[in-house]
Amino acid sequence: MRKRLLMPLVCCCALAACNFAPTYRQPELPIAERFDTSATSSEAGTRLAGEVDWETFFADPQLKLLIATALEHNRDLAASVARIEQARAFYRIQNAARFPQVNVNAGATRTKAPLGSIDPEFADTDTTIKFNQYNVQAAVTSFELDFWGRVRNLSEASRLRYLASVEAQHAFRLSLIGNVAANYYAILSGEEGIELAERTLASRRYALEVAQLRLDAGVTSTVDYEQAAILVTQAQTQLAELQRTTAQQRNQLEVLVGGPLKDAVPQAPPIADAKQFGDLDPGLPSALLVNRPDILQAEQQLRAADADIGAARADFFPRIALTGSFGYVSAELNDLFVPGSQAWSMGALLAMPIFDAGQRQAQLAQARARRDELVADYQRTVQTAFREVSDALIGRQRYKEQIAAQEQAVEAQRQLAETAELRYENGISIYLEVVDARRNLFAAEQQLIQLRATALQNGVSLYVALGGGPDAPQTDASHQPN
Repeated sequence: MRKRLLMPLVCCCALAACNFAPTYRQPELPIAERFDTSATSSEAGTRLAGEVDWETFFADPQLKLLIATALEHNRDLAASVARIEQARAFYRIQNAARFPQVNVNAGATRTKAPLGSIDPEFADTDTTIKFNQYNVQAAVTSFELDFWGRVRNLSEASRLRYLASVEAQHAFRLSLIGNVAANYYAILSGEEGIELAERTLASRRYALEVAQLRLDAGVTSTVDYEQAAILVTQAQTQLAELQRTTAQQRNQLEVLVGGPLKDAVPQAPPIADAKQFGDLDPGLPSALLVNRPDILQAEQQLRAADADIGAARADFFPRIALTGSFGYVSAELNDLFVPGSQAWSMGALLAMPIFDAGQRQAQLAQARARRDELVADYQRTVQTAFREVSDALIGRQRYKEQIAAQEQAVEAQRQLAETAELRYENGISIYLEVVDARRNLFAAEQQLIQLRATALQNGVSLYVALGGGPDAPQTDASHQPN
């Protein structure tokens, strides 16, 4: 007897455990097992990016202040947080379908009706009847027994998309840190370039005044004067260009931080400061799978697609829904909550798919195609991450080499300019040689400033490409939405 009673229970439990979603398998990773370190620095630090938060990574206090302000006030970041809340709410809505929805209602009615409508014997009379009715009941309107995992998979898909939105916010946050730092270093290089251009312009104006005096004294020709004037206009043009681009970078940085800069940038250290941040150990490419938020986002989207396939497969099987209610109905309020006034009902509904012109089959095909698309997106995201890290590692070493070579070039150009001026003053060469030497020195100095800024930006790019540090927003992807 007990076995007969247990068999239906065991069958129901087995059916409830059904899940037609495919088992998640990580797609093939089209990347090398290790980064190519042949072109990278042999002095790479021992710190992994995943162990270094951004406040530790950046040494410049002004940059730290700007990043903290951006993380608090950036409008796009605020929008990404709002999208997380939307995804969390949608998950809670979808997950609620897994549980019965119980409604409680109470009512009272007073009715007046012809007595003939109730008893035919009084059909020819004008007699009416008045009566009251009171009721209280709790009801389950429709609760689906999720034998095939359809509702469970829909809930799981929405949960995974919520987690994907959290990772998307992490990715945007990391990108925001990188963009603020890149703009900051661009402004620093612009400010130093402006200072260099202003000093150069002042010296060239003085040289033009000297050329004017020499021309008036008949010591030199108009050609030398005109060449000195050309140097002044070139410095003016370069200064205006630097002022324009630096101001535009400031405007962009204000958008990123969400407000005025309040003169934070002019107090920054020189761009040549080598202690902005230390080198990072890239580790293994496999670490990107757990450190890069965009890869984690792609993975959660792929897992959600598996759940969608499970829900689409479950649509081919019958749906069983239960309804029920329990309450009290009485004509007298005083007699409402007595055993004789109890009223209840129970029911079940079975919906069996027979013919839908291929709609469910098309929905399943769509879910599978969507998963194939997300597999390709996941692999592309991994490839992009690998390329970004590799590019930054190569840049880290090559920029060091470029800067060292450019520093030597600047020193050589400076000596050449001094020699050209001595030769001109001693009448050995024409003024054109001085003009070329000064122009080349100015261009070499500006290029050195740009190279130093680019090297710093490359260091930031490597930090971002490796997935950043352990610090994260308040919302943690490992937590379940409430």
